[in-house]
Amino acid sequence: MIDPKLLRTDLPKVAEALRKKHYELDAALFTRLDTDRKERQIKAEGLQAERNQYSKSIGALIGAAKAKGDDIEPLKAQGEALKHAFLEAEESLQAVQSKIESLLLEMPNIPDGSVPNGKSESDNLETRRWGEPPTFTFSPLDHVDLGVALGGLDFDRGAKITGSRFLQMRGQIALLHRALGQFMLNTHITEHGYEEVYTPYIVNRESLLGTGQLPKFEADLFKLDDEREYYLIPTAEVPVTNIFRNEIIDELPIKFVCHTPCFRSEAGSYGRDTRGMIRQHQFDKVEMVQFVEAKKSWAALDDLTTHAQSILEKLKLPYRRVTLCGGDLGFSAAKTYDLEVWLPSQSTYREISSCSNFTDFQARRMKTRYRNASSGQVEHIHTVNGSGLAVGRTLVAVMENYQREDGSIQVPDVLQPYMNSLRVIS
Repeated sequence: MIDPKLLRTDLPKVAEALRKKHYELDAALFTRLDTDRKERQIKAEGLQAERNQYSKSIGALIGAAKAKGDDIEPLKAQGEALKHAFLEAEESLQAVQSKIESLLLEMPNIPDGSVPNGKSESDNLETRRWGEPPTFTFSPLDHVDLGVALGGLDFDRGAKITGSRFLQMRGQIALLHRALGQFMLNTHITEHGYEEVYTPYIVNRESLLGTGQLPKFEADLFKLDDEREYYLIPTAEVPVTNIFRNEIIDELPIKFVCHTPCFRSEAGSYGRDTRGMIRQHQFDKVEMVQFVEAKKSWAALDDLTTHAQSILEKLKLPYRRVTLCGGDLGFSAAKTYDLEVWLPSQSTYREISSCSNFTDFQARRMKTRYRNASSGQVEHIHTVNGSGLAVGRTLVAVMENYQREDGSIQVPDVLQPYMNSLRVIS
């Protein structure tokens, strides 16, 4: 959530910054609602002060009335009238505050000034390449043909069990998938200093509001048919970031890593990537989340992105890093680096991780704060997260980049200890 004070003091600047995300801020509506809020707040505070003053004096007034033999009921009625007027004013204030909050919940985060201009992913800015795409003496297969031939990927049975865009894995391919997740977790824990957490795979509405998936992206979520408004998680970002919702943290930084399944309806995909594992309704992901002081969040983003890159480099998978332009930048992010891995079957790079700095946007929505030990002040924190990595897409990349002419797949050296020293999947 954008700081309301910033909107009140520099509304034109905020509106201009949000245009980079192709979002038109209704400045007139915000100004009107905020003016209304001020007027109602002044009225409510005035009535509260009057009521408090009357409460202090009512005892003496009643005593004096009784001494003179006067009726005290008008004095009581006046107190009740002041109470009723105050409650009405407070209810009126809460109503306009709710409207302002609803407007704020619909506003995206302000993009950082370094975010490039652009309308779509074609305008993203490449900033790094690592590794050379492999050359083959044969026509490389895609992961679907490789996995089906090896008996490790079964899309038909996945569809039979559930529906389209669900998958069953088996045997050595299932083992490779599990090995990737374990390798990622161990690397981030032992080398990068993250603490592993296990979280629910089902979250409530407040958690999704906190990280920014709601209210804007409800169509992308799987909602349970339950009066409690439960949802399947679209990413571990949601439960992990909400660990400290409505809390004050005493010590920073905190670095968590979590391996979960993720569930997405892909409401806006319109048939893209229907073949294979690139865009499934259920997939695994290892997620890194950092809670940091505001002044340290940009360094944290660079570190976290490097941690994600290290997984690709250890697997010797060619990749590139791009900075997302304003038009492709996510709702809650102030800046995002995407890592894209090389897929031989498509002769292109495809996204495998997004690493983002959300500044204080999520923290304000979640009311997550930090007590600064030096100053004693309570401050909003910054949140940073990224995939380290999407396990299914990494499986795709390993299968395609490590395939051999006979249809077998060489197991990367770093994964062999996780696969009972298996060197080749055949």
